Amino acid sequence: MPPDGRPNLLVLGGTTEARQLAPILADRGLRATMSLAGRVQRPAHQGLPTRVGGFGGVAGLTAYLTQNRVTHVIDATHPFAAQMSHNAVAACAQTGVPLAALTRAPWGAQSGDDWTRVPDIAGAVAALDCPARRVMLAVGRMHLDAFTANPQHRYLLRLVDPPEKPPGFPRHDVIVDRGPFKLDGDTRLLRDHRIDIIVSKNAGGSGARAKIDAARALGLPVIMIDRPVLPARTELHSPEEVLGWLSHADSGIGTDLGV
Repeated sequence: MPPDGRPNLLVLGGTTEARQLAPILADRGLRATMSLAGRVQRPAHQGLPTRVGGFGGVAGLTAYLTQNRVTHVIDATHPFAAQMSHNAVAACAQTGVPLAALTRAPWGAQSGDDWTRVPDIAGAVAALDCPARRVMLAVGRMHLDAFTANPQHRYLLRLVDPPEKPPGFPRHDVIVDRGPFKLDGDTRLLRDHRIDIIVSKNAGGSGARAKIDAARALGLPVIMIDRPVLPARTELHSPEEVLGWLSHADSGIGTDLGV
């Protein structure tokens, strides 16, 4: 516990869920820092003091938790930020700092969906080894290079930031935009670009789901990339559940959090 006896939270952020949690923590007077990986050039306002950049693996995160007297860690990173989540589990185990993940449920196939499920990015690349099509590639900029193995397609890329270098596809279109997205807009987008197939990570939540609903409405197939397997940990699904976890008797925070 810090010298003043006040809890000190570290929120591993970068998601809609983290941005929703931040003002709730601030409104209740809880001391917390939001940590962002720094992969987005123009991060949305977080509502908490913010640090940007990596920690340097498990050892670096362990040192940060110790040096900053962090009392609780909330992992609200993207479901595909597997390395950060692995590091958080390991660092919290080494330091004895309580850890909970604020997660979103994955999408499930519904009536009318045409999904091909693959385990990872490599599986999605292999699934696109087919005659030329018009592909909406919704995997984030970090994985674009893997898909250059299939240059026969025309790719639609929707990115939060403009690419630092031209994508390595002979034929592509780039749209710079930030969610949440709406069904009408994504339906129009798919029609305008005459998309034949969508490649998507199973991110879950509502902010990026519109393209999946639009694909169903238009009868388009989706290559759905399954989430990575993460270590066992406490998983919560709303800011209210986080407050309840923080209010637990052994948390050191107490119960007067308005839950």
